[in-house]
Amino acid sequence: MKAGSQTRLLAILLAVVTLAAFGLSIANLMQESSYSAPTDGVHWAETEGGLRAYIVPRDTPAYRAGIRTGDVLTAIRRGDILSGGNDVPTPKVASFEREIERSGVWSHATYSLQRNTVSNGRPMVREILAVVYLEPTDRADHYVLRLIALVYLAIGLYVLFRRWTAPKSMHFYVFCLVSFIFYAFQYSGVLDGLDQVILWANILAMALQPALFLHFAVSFTGEGSRQKTWRFFYSLLYLPGAALLVLRFLSFHLWSSTGRLQHRLDQIDYAYLAAYYVIAALVFWIRYRREQQPLQRQQLKWLSRGTLMTVFPFTAFYVIPFLLDANVPGALTKVALLSILLLPLTFSWAIVRYRLMDVDLIFKRGVTYTLATAALVGLYFGVVGLTAKMASAMAADRLPPGLREWGLVAAIIAAALLFDPLKRAIQARVDRVFDQKRLDYRETLVEFGRELNAQTDLGALVGSIVERLPQTLLLTRVAVFLADDELPGQRTHFKLIASHGLSKAISDTSDRFDLGFLDFDRRDADNHIFFESPQAALRLPEPQRQTVATLDLNYYVPCRVARHEGGGLSTIAVLGLGRTGEGDFLSSEDVELLESLASYIGIAIQNAQLYRRLEQKIFDFERLRDFNENIVESINIGVFAVDLEDRIESWNAQMEVMYATPRAEALRRPLNEVFPVEFLQEFDRLRAEQGLCTLYKFRLPTPTGESRTANITIAPLLNRDFRAVGRIIIIDDITDSINMEKQLTQSEKLSSIGLLAAGVAHEVNTPLAVISSYTQMLGKQLRGDEANHARLQPVLEKITQQTFRASEIVNGLLNFARMGTVDFARVDVNAMLRDTALLLEHQLRSGRVAVEMHLDPQLPAISGNLGKLQQVAVNMMMNAKDALQDKGSGRIKISTSQTSDSVEILFEDDGPGMPPEVLRKIYDPFFTTKSNPKEGQRKGTGLGLAVTYGIVQEHGGTIEASSTVGEGTAFRLLFPAIENVRPRPSDSSTAAGLEGKVVHV
Repeated sequence: MKAGSQTRLLAILLAVVTLAAFGLSIANLMQESSYSAPTDGVHWAETEGGLRAYIVPRDTPAYRAGIRTGDVLTAIRRGDILSGGNDVPTPKVASFEREIERSGVWSHATYSLQRNTVSNGRPMVREILAVVYLEPTDRADHYVLRLIALVYLAIGLYVLFRRWTAPKSMHFYVFCLVSFIFYAFQYSGVLDGLDQVILWANILAMALQPALFLHFAVSFTGEGSRQKTWRFFYSLLYLPGAALLVLRFLSFHLWSSTGRLQHRLDQIDYAYLAAYYVIAALVFWIRYRREQQPLQRQQLKWLSRGTLMTVFPFTAFYVIPFLLDANVPGALTKVALLSILLLPLTFSWAIVRYRLMDVDLIFKRGVTYTLATAALVGLYFGVVGLTAKMASAMAADRLPPGLREWGLVAAIIAAALLFDPLKRAIQARVDRVFDQKRLDYRETLVEFGRELNAQTDLGALVGSIVERLPQTLLLTRVAVFLADDELPGQRTHFKLIASHGLSKAISDTSDRFDLGFLDFDRRDADNHIFFESPQAALRLPEPQRQTVATLDLNYYVPCRVARHEGGGLSTIAVLGLGRTGEGDFLSSEDVELLESLASYIGIAIQNAQLYRRLEQKIFDFERLRDFNENIVESINIGVFAVDLEDRIESWNAQMEVMYATPRAEALRRPLNEVFPVEFLQEFDRLRAEQGLCTLYKFRLPTPTGESRTANITIAPLLNRDFRAVGRIIIIDDITDSINMEKQLTQSEKLSSIGLLAAGVAHEVNTPLAVISSYTQMLGKQLRGDEANHARLQPVLEKITQQTFRASEIVNGLLNFARMGTVDFARVDVNAMLRDTALLLEHQLRSGRVAVEMHLDPQLPAISGNLGKLQQVAVNMMMNAKDALQDKGSGRIKISTSQTSDSVEILFEDDGPGMPPEVLRKIYDPFFTTKSNPKEGQRKGTGLGLAVTYGIVQEHGGTIEASSTVGEGTAFRLLFPAIENVRPRPSDSSTAAGLEGKVVHV
C-alpha cells in the first residue's frame, strides 16, 4: 500500500514537472521569437585594456569590417565615424553587450581597436577604427536543439507509457525530461523574470543530465541488491554537477561576472558533459563485451553503439573545438548537434524493442485479412473492368457468346488463387511492422534447435534449454521432465531434471510428484497440454491436480522421437512452460513454434543419452584395458605377443629395456626381422606343440651385441571362443642372477686364495728374513777384507735390497688379503699409492704399462681406512690398465696435490677414452664395457667403480670423471685433509719412493 502511494505521488510529480517544463519552453520560444538581439559575430573576452577577439568567424559583420583574431576592442560608439557620438569604453563583455543592444539590429557602430603589428622588425600597437553593421543573432542552433528536446521528451513519454514497469524506464524518462529542459530552455537576453527562470533551469539541467546518464549506464544491468550496495557510489556521480552549480551561483552573486569567467565556466560544463558521456560509452562497451545473456547483450549492443555514435561526433566537432576556442564550420557543428538524436532513439529501442510482448494475434490477422481482401477486391474489379472495356471495344458480332460471363468467372478464379499467397505476403509484412520481435526470437529458436544436435552432454543440453527459452520467450517458469528408461510392459515415468523459476523446495520434492497426466504416447493424445489455471485443473485426479498447482506451469509440450523397436513415436521428454513476465499466455504461433522445436530437443536428448551410454561403455572398456596394460607394463618380465602370421602385436616396457628395442620399432614387424636366428629356430621347433613350452637358460643375443640369459615361455593366445589368435612369449631375464652366482663362486675362490696367500706370505717372510740377516752378517764380516769387500759389497747390497723389496711385496699382499675394518686412522696417501703400485707391478709390467707418479712431498695426511683406500687405488689402476690393453702399451699418470683443505689424487691414462653415454653410467652397479673380453683380458663385473664410489663417499670425499674419446680418461678424487701441511719427508723416505719418476714396471 505504501509503495503504491509512493508510485502515484511520483507519477503526479513527474506529470506536473513535465507540464511546467513544456509550458516554460513554449513561453521561452515565444519570447525569443519576439526579440532579436544584435550581434557582430565575434567571441570577445576580457583582457588588459579592453576586449580581445579570440574567435572571428567568416561571413560575420565584424569579419567583413576588417576585425581579426587578436584585435583588442577599447571603446565603441554608436553610428559611423563622422557621427558626433561619444566613445563608450568596453572593459567588460557586459558593457559591450549593453552598448550594441542600444544600437539595435541593422544599425552600425564604430569600434576603436588596437592591433599588434610588426614594423621594420619592431613590434608596435596600431590604432584601428572599424564600422560594423550589426545583424540579428543567428538562432538556428536553438531551433535544432529544441527539435532534439522534443524528440527526447516524446521518446521518454513513449517508453514511460509503453513500459512503465520495464527496468530503468523511470530513470530513462527522468533523463529525457532533464535533457528536454537542457536543450529547449535557451537564454534570450531579455533579462526579465522568465529569462532568469529559463537560465537557472538550463544550468540545473546541465549539471544533472551527464550524471543521470552515467548513473543510467553504471546501473543499467545491475541487480537491486547491487544498487543498494552502490548507492553511495551513485551519489558521488552527482558531486561534480553540484560543484558546477555552486560555481555558477558564486559567479553571478559574489564574483565579478566577466565574460571570460562565464566562458571558462561554459568550457568546464562541456568538458564535464563530454567526460561523463565518454565514461558512459566505455561502461556500456565493457559490459557489452562481458555480458553473456543474449537479450541483455542485445540491449547493451544498441546502447554502446548509440552512445559511441553520439559521443564521437559531439565531442570531436563540438566540445573539443569549444574547449580549444577553435573556429569550426557551421555544418560540422550542426552535424554534431544532430548526432545527439541518436542517443534517445537507440536507448528507447533497447528498452522497449527487446522487452515488449506480442501484439495481439487476432488484431494482426484482422489487419492481414483486411489488407488481403482489399487488394483482391481491387484486383477483382480490375479484371472485371478490363473485360468490360475489351467487350465494348470490339464489335458485338465479333465477341464470342458469354464473354462477359467468362470474364467474371476468370476474375473469381484468379482472386481465389491469389488470395492465399497474397495473404501470406501481407501477413509477413504486417508481422514485420507489428511483431518484429517474434520473428527475431523465432529465428533464434530455430537456430537454437539446429545447434542442439551439436551438444552431446545431457546436463549441458537441458541447462541450455532452461536458459534459452526464458530469455527468448520472456517466460518466468520453465521445466524439463525426462522419461525414465522404458521397461517392457510398463508405463513411461517422468522426473524433473532441470528448471528455471521454480523454487529449490519444489525441485527437492520433485520425486513425490504424480506426473501421470504427461501421457502423450496414447493414441488420442494432443500435441500439447494447456492449463489456463493450474490451480483449478479439476479434471485431473487429486494427486495430479496438486502437482499441477505446485508446478504452476500452463503448457506441457512433448519431445517425441522414433522408437528403437517397432514403429511410431515415443515421448522422451516434456517441456513445461509458464506465462510471460507480463502475465500473458503464449500465442498459438508461439506454441506451434515450440512444438516444432520440441522435436529437435527430443532428438538432441536422445543423441545425448546414446552418447552418454557409449561414453560409459568406452570408459569401462578403456579402464579395463588400462588395468590389463598396467599389469603387463608393471611386471619385471618381458612380455610380447604375435599374431598367427608371426607379427609382433604388443611389446611391454621391460622388453624395451631388456632387448634394447623401442616399442615403435618392434610393433607390426615379423619375428625374423627383430629376433636372431637362434631364437627363431627354437620358436619354429615349439610351434607344433600344444600348451606351455619353456626354454631354460636360453642365450638370447640383443641388437646391441650383448648376450642375455633368459627363461623363455611360449603359450597360445586365445580369444573368448578359445580359438588361437596368436602366441604370447614371456622372457624372464636371469642374466643378473647367473652373474651373481658366478660372482659368489668367484668370491669363495678369492676368499680361499686370500687365505692361501696369507699363509704363503707368512712362510715366505721367514726365509726372506734369514736371507736378509745372513747377507748383512756377511757384509759385516767382509769389512776387514778390503779386497773382497770392494768386490762383494755391491752384490750383498743388491741382495739386501731385493729381500727388502720382496718383503714389501709380501707385506702388501698380506694387507690386501687381510679382512678390512671400518676403523679410520691416519693414512699417508703417498705411501699408500707407492705400496699399491708395488703390489700391481707384475700385472702392469705384463701389460706393458708404465706408471708415472708425481707425489707432493708435503702432502698432508687424511683420515681413512687403509685397506679400503688401497682397494680404491687398485680399482683405478686396473681399470686404466684394462683400458690400455687395446693399444698394447700405455702410460698411467698418478699425481697428488693439496687444494685448500683437501687432498687431491689424480689418475690419468692415455687410453681410448669413453663416449658421454658410457661416462654417464660408469658408477651404476653391474654396468661394464668388458662383458665380452678379448683373449688375455679379464671379464668385468661392473662393481669396481660402484664400490669405489661408495668408499669415496664413506670417506667424505668426491670423485669426478672426465674423458675424451681418443685421448684418455682422468679420475679426480678429493679427500678432506686432517692437517694443512705435512712436514717434508726425509731423504731416506724419499729415496725409495717413486716421486717424479717414470717407472717401467
